[in-house]
Amino acid sequence: MRAGRIIAVIVGAILAVVGLAALAGGGAMMVVHAAGRDGDGYYQSPTERVDTATAALVARLDLGSDVADRFVPERPVGTLRVRASSVDGSALFIGVAPTADVDGWLADASYERVDNIRFGPFRTETHLIPGDAPVTGPAGQAFWVASATGTGRQTLTWRSEHGDWTVVLLNANARTGVVADASVGAKTGVLLPIGAALAGAGLLVLAVGVALVVIALEGTASTAAAANERTAAVPGAYPARLDGRLEPTLSRWLWLVKWFLAIPHLVVLILLWLAFVPLTAVAGFAILFTGRYPRSIFDFNVGVLRWTWRVSYYAFSALGTDRYPPFSLGRDPDYPADFTVDYPQRLSRGLVLVKWWLLAIPHYVIVALFAGGWSGGFGWQGNGWGAAASGGLIGILVLVAAAVLLFSGRYPQPVFDFLMGMNRWCYRVIAYAALMRDEYPPFRLDVGGDDPGTPPASPPRPASGGVLAGSTPGGRTG
Repeated sequence: MRAGRIIAVIVGAILAVVGLAALAGGGAMMVVHAAGRDGDGYYQSPTERVDTATAALVARLDLGSDVADRFVPERPVGTLRVRASSVDGSALFIGVAPTADVDGWLADASYERVDNIRFGPFRTETHLIPGDAPVTGPAGQAFWVASATGTGRQTLTWRSEHGDWTVVLLNANARTGVVADASVGAKTGVLLPIGAALAGAGLLVLAVGVALVVIALEGTASTAAAANERTAAVPGAYPARLDGRLEPTLSRWLWLVKWFLAIPHLVVLILLWLAFVPLTAVAGFAILFTGRYPRSIFDFNVGVLRWTWRVSYYAFSALGTDRYPPFSLGRDPDYPADFTVDYPQRLSRGLVLVKWWLLAIPHYVIVALFAGGWSGGFGWQGNGWGAAASGGLIGILVLVAAAVLLFSGRYPQPVFDFLMGMNRWCYRVIAYAALMRDEYPPFRLDVGGDDPGTPPASPPRPASGGVLAGSTPGGRTG
């Protein structure tokens, strides 16, 4: 796949994710508008007990200034409604006033300021403002723009305006110790149009992203299919195959900087995995409804895993070669590391719902032991989806092999074989969890550089113009 197509797939996948998120957010806002209002049209929080040992509870509302009028709706939060009733039956006062006036009124007095209100369940986060001055009665203040006072449930309604405002709840006689059951709500006409606009924009961006991915991947399936057919697995072997060829002349010290040299690859892989994850989700829906994994997405995702394995083999998880990995999703027979998965003609519609999380749990436990805290930003942490091993048995043995290589100039073959077995196990689980195959990964550590399912390499063809003396074209001595 050419670089332009790869970039188009990445951009399309990112657009699809953004569009899907916007569509979901807009849809949620429309659902809230349809089902979250009471009979009076207010979005009202649940009633919650609030209390303070001081004289008042205050909550500040920063609704912008006159300068922001052109950017903020005329009624920033529509109509505000606060309901409260005293637990002990005493009279309460609820009022709204400019913040500067409230600050002057409560200067040097002790009160509790609400910093955050959380809904579902409704609860407040407050902090104490210390002071020792008494609070004068609220009824005598002239700065309230809206207020409610009395016994029983009190309801304050206020049509919001630009500016800095403060809502105050206290006993009508200003005595300390306020305990009340309160709720807040708002009535606004902006939620539905904002939700509809967000959902519409999200749908458009999603459509553009999907179209871009489809166009970019179109025509790549036939080429990849031909390549896969030439590397069909040995009958009976697991259809996800990981190979690595240990090069005999490795540099003693290059492994110290390979992680740095691999940074350009890591940047590209971050983008590729941003495409891999949503495309896997798209493939999951396709399997659920059609029983088939879209071939173009399959070949792209296998290419991402192949690219990840080459970089990991070079810099993190094996250190088995000093050859710089190619910037390519396709197979490269000359490179000493490869990963491929046979394309399935049919997949189970039911398994797609459970195999990636429930059925794979036993393997995730083992892979976590092997890979530890894998990182690199390309997928799940600890199950092999990253490119850089930073812990687990793989990370420990890679450091052992690197130390031996540094001091002896030789890579210990038994360590390499065991590393390959663990990496092979990880990538088989990745292929299964990414919905590429229905065959359950074997609980088997196939050590060694060559995967048991990879057919042996074909013998080299003789040069044109004849054969070596003393041999037949089939390689038998004469």
